[in-house]
Amino acid sequence: MKSSTVKGHNVTRFYIFILRVILGAAFAVILIRMFYPQAQMIYTVGLWGFLVGMAYVFEYFRARK
Repeated sequence: MKSSTVKGHNVTRFYIFILRVILGAAFAVILIRMFYPQAQMIYTVGLWGFLVGMAYVFEYFRARK
């Protein structure tokens, strides 16, 4: 498993994935509840998946440079 060092801590790709999932869920809930308080849960899950997916898309483009 590939890892990187961040200020002396060993961070694996799995931990980064878990962090993105948790933060994506938190931001999805906050954004949906702020702008569309009556929205169904499926929209929150969709936004959550979109946010996590876009994190990986942006990481891909950043790593290509």
